[in-house]
Amino acid sequence: MTELAFKLVGGIGLFLLGMVLLTDGVKAFAGDALRRWLLHFTGTPTKAFASGTLVTALVQSSSATTVTVIGFVSAGLLTFPQAVGVVFGASLGTTGTSWVVAGLGLKISVGFYALPLVGIGAFLKLLSRARWRSLGLALAGFGLIFIGIETLQDAMRGFSAVFELASLPASGPGGYLVTMLIGILLTVVMQSSSAAIATTLTALHADTINFDQASLLVVGAAVGTTVTGALAAIGGSVPAKRTALAHVTFNLATGLIAVALLPVFTWMLGWAQHNLGLEAGAISLAAFHTLFIAVGVLIFLPLVDRFSRTIERVLPDTGPALTRHLDHTVMQNPAVALEATLRAMRETAAELFRSIRVSLSGSSSESLPPEQLQQALDLLQGFLHNIPLVAEDVPLSQTRIAQLHAIEHLTRLQPRHKAPPSLRVAFDDQRLVNAMKMALAILELGEAGLRGEAPEEWLEQLKQAAADLAEVRRLERPRILQQTGSGASDPGSALDLLDAIRWLDVLSYHTWRICHYLSAQDNAELTLVTPDDHPDD
Repeated sequence: MTELAFKLVGGIGLFLLGMVLLTDGVKAFAGDALRRWLLHFTGTPTKAFASGTLVTALVQSSSATTVTVIGFVSAGLLTFPQAVGVVFGASLGTTGTSWVVAGLGLKISVGFYALPLVGIGAFLKLLSRARWRSLGLALAGFGLIFIGIETLQDAMRGFSAVFELASLPASGPGGYLVTMLIGILLTVVMQSSSAAIATTLTALHADTINFDQASLLVVGAAVGTTVTGALAAIGGSVPAKRTALAHVTFNLATGLIAVALLPVFTWMLGWAQHNLGLEAGAISLAAFHTLFIAVGVLIFLPLVDRFSRTIERVLPDTGPALTRHLDHTVMQNPAVALEATLRAMRETAAELFRSIRVSLSGSSSESLPPEQLQQALDLLQGFLHNIPLVAEDVPLSQTRIAQLHAIEHLTRLQPRHKAPPSLRVAFDDQRLVNAMKMALAILELGEAGLRGEAPEEWLEQLKQAAADLAEVRRLERPRILQQTGSGASDPGSALDLLDAIRWLDVLSYHTWRICHYLSAQDNAELTLVTPDDHPDD
């Protein structure tokens, strides 16, 4: 009995370790490619679903995909309906593990042949460099998965001779519920639905349990896998909690559908066995796993927008709008965290430009009060400071530097809600009126550009407009001084006019520099070494 227990625990442990190594190795070997690929092919919920399915099939972990998506939607990289589509795809993609285990792991004794993969992977990890070390982890993990399956098979064959688990009740509401709860518990304890399903497939293959019991265990595992995502969302932002709730709701509803239609699914599988040559046992269980998740997708995917709106009503966004993407749960991924600060900075800067423009023009349009903008800037500084450093990642370091420049200019621009007295005193001068129009246009263009509502060449236009205003200041300064010296204007008015034009010039300069740094990551031709000191700032 002790030997059986040791084999069972050891087999599960080897499988789990293999899954972890395979997932981590594939993600590290792919680098940022998986993240970019996932984001690139998520334009619509349907594309997001396809992306979630393929990425999960690659990394062999729906939990990893779901946790990543929670980070993406928290950072604003994905809209909530897109995130829901990815979650649906992750649930379907994870069924690929069932086919690997049933079609290869249980039909062929590959544990012995998997040993060289573990050895090759270990040597690659120890002796190679950079990405090849990650490939070594993935190979070793892939080999350990099959060694774990073979160990599980030995344990299950022994258990089938000792325990008659197949005789336990699996009919009626009570039996269904108990068996599902066991599947949920297995997944929660193992922290992997793939491991729970592999154990179930192995038990079915060894005739330790019957098909109905195995089906209910698989349904329970599908529901239990949502726990990881739910735990990741605890303490997270509202978008993170929405994504986790969508995952739980979808998998729970799909599981209930599977239980309610279990006789129908059983009949369909029986028909496929007799007419399509589908193998009974583990292969049919893998087909059942894919089938009931696919039915759930067919029901929910066409209703994804309505489903998303329902979740949003259940969990309304009550936090500050400007910093809603600053979710501390994304700190484990510095690239995503920096993307979150970038989006928050863009929104804060655009609102700051609007607020200053409304204040200067005397418009009746609504804008956020300066206190809220200052609060957002304080939160941004603290969040950026806490993002872990990745010294060897040059692009991330450049991104951090660009954002530090941007936050510095934002901090300098923030006090300019209140115009200096000289701006009001000298406003009857046409030269100042023209400078004011130029500054207001610069603020408006900067706001539109950061909101994605400006022409493609908006940044160059902004740079030129700021340079034109600086040129006005440079040319008007000696003229105003000369007029004062000749007695054409009094010194007090001249100084007020000079101060007002200089103030507008500095405002425009900061606006341009903020837009420059917040767009540098989207424009490879921009440099981060341009002079940053304004002559009179």
